[in-house]
Amino acid sequence: MMSPVHHQPVSPKLRKAHILAVGLALLIATVTLISMEYASLRRNMTVTMQIQMRIMAGNIAQALVRGEHEVASEVLASLAEAPEIDTAVLYDMQQNRFAEYVRPGSLSRLFDMMVADQVQRHSDMHKSEIWQPVVYGGMQVGMLYMRSNMKGLYRQLLWYVGTTVMVMLVTLFAAALLLSRLQRAMLKAEERAGFLANYDTVTDLPNRHAFSRHFHLLLEGARHRRGVLALLVFDLDDFKVINDTLGHDVGDKLLHLVAQRLMVAAGKKNTVYRVGGDEFAMMLDQPADVENVEAVANRFIRALAPPIVLNDRNFYIGVSIGASIYPYDGEDAAHLLRDADAAMYYAKSRGKNNFQMFSAEMHHKSSTRLLLETELRVALEEKQFELYYQPQFSLPDCKLVGVEALIRWHHPQRGLLCPSSFIPVAEETGLIVRIGEWVLREACRQAMEWKALGVPLRMSVNLSGRQFRQENLVQTMTKIIERTGMDSSLLELEITETVLMEDAEATTTRLADLKAMGMHLAIDDFGTGYSSMAYLKRFPVSRLKIDRSFIRDIPNDPDDVAITTATIQMAHSLKLEVVAEGVETKAQLQFLREQGSDMVQGYLFSRPVSAREMAELVITGKGHQENDFILEQ
Repeated sequence: MMSPVHHQPVSPKLRKAHILAVGLALLIATVTLISMEYASLRRNMTVTMQIQMRIMAGNIAQALVRGEHEVASEVLASLAEAPEIDTAVLYDMQQNRFAEYVRPGSLSRLFDMMVADQVQRHSDMHKSEIWQPVVYGGMQVGMLYMRSNMKGLYRQLLWYVGTTVMVMLVTLFAAALLLSRLQRAMLKAEERAGFLANYDTVTDLPNRHAFSRHFHLLLEGARHRRGVLALLVFDLDDFKVINDTLGHDVGDKLLHLVAQRLMVAAGKKNTVYRVGGDEFAMMLDQPADVENVEAVANRFIRALAPPIVLNDRNFYIGVSIGASIYPYDGEDAAHLLRDADAAMYYAKSRGKNNFQMFSAEMHHKSSTRLLLETELRVALEEKQFELYYQPQFSLPDCKLVGVEALIRWHHPQRGLLCPSSFIPVAEETGLIVRIGEWVLREACRQAMEWKALGVPLRMSVNLSGRQFRQENLVQTMTKIIERTGMDSSLLELEITETVLMEDAEATTTRLADLKAMGMHLAIDDFGTGYSSMAYLKRFPVSRLKIDRSFIRDIPNDPDDVAITTATIQMAHSLKLEVVAEGVETKAQLQFLREQGSDMVQGYLFSRPVSAREMAELVITGKGHQENDFILEQ
């Protein structure tokens, strides 16, 4: 199977081109600077000579007028201190040489040139010539000629050129070094960007982007050769529980270890992709693998069967796998993905840690589930939910002491829906957190409304497993209590036995935080899980709710009678109150009263009713006798 990604290195020619460009720019800059420096030195030299000429002409004028050749020669001889002056000649008005100075070793063959020819003279690269009128008493009495060599200028220019070239070379070297480092940094950045674009940083597996691109390539190949292609979609079972309970750091480390096992199970020919939070995918394009796709899937299930050891703890991670095959289940990527997802969700519904091939029946179930998820989101936005309340009565006097809040959904097409028809999907999608927060706010608001009417009923609210595992649960509860003005002593949170035992240590801490806020805590559906008596003693709960499955066949089923009796006795020994759910007959009520159950609720007294109906029952004074609440089922 081809590699999912490929990186192209930066071309060495590009690096050479950059260096040449920098070198050419520096060369042009160097030539420009040298030319400017030469012009500046030449200009300064000319100005200096002109100043010397004016001074010299002023000093020598009187000697010229008086005909003092020796004096004039001595004045000119002082130019020996100026090494750049090769020759100086003083002419009288008849263009005769009156005095001259010639630096030893310099050439003087041009001295006989007539003064009249001076206009034809000019400076060149080797010399500079200047003529200066000699004025005495306001009248010109002669002409002074001076020629200088360019040795000093070229020495300065050579020093400047050397310095400039050295600076330019150092600059070029530094630029080349910097460019090399920048290119290495760019290459690393490109490689990193390429990695991030195509790989998952937690597991080091190719990501969804790489999967999509590679899947389409393999699909095109299968079409071209008229072959087959299998798509497997993996979802880790209950992994969100670990994330919610132990945090994302532990979750990420576990994902990395899971990915390593999946890669080993996949073998060198196949590639595993991480396509979601706890979702993975793999394609099989070899006919032998496609024919044995179930065997391949079971290989992954076996790979994750042994516990994963992390932080001295054993984690058991199951996986549900769904598969679809091109061209039998679909001919494009979208359909194959949808079908594999449907098969995966069907595998979860079959008990998890399971593999299922796609079938047409699954498509209908998947579509129904997706539609339900969409409708749940709409229901939240459009306030289609309503709370119903089932009364709770104390024993033995059957006095109304509280209610349990139960959600109902006013579906636009299907009418009033009970929780069992939509809560499982809400749990899977995470919408249960938003729905649960709405339930808490509404229940607290209603409890305070009844309290204002003089009926302070205890409000029991169920917390889902995902809701209870939220790291910000305590903060959320604090905000709800503050915004609704809820009397926390009237609020009771119910958590199932199974949820409490998922991480008993963390549960104890979280329960203590909630208890400190003044609310009551109850263990719901007691008897259906695997409670440890040691932890049960430590949990700061005040009530146990016996699940309706143990009440249903009382007093006819001796096992249910024994279990219920033992549960009530055990709870009382731990100083916990007992609430029996699902009481539907007077015989059940009589048995529970005799065994000392503290409270009961069920259809014998009242089905769940709306807030308006509940208010009518309370305000009219009903509820003090059990017969007042016996309603039609």
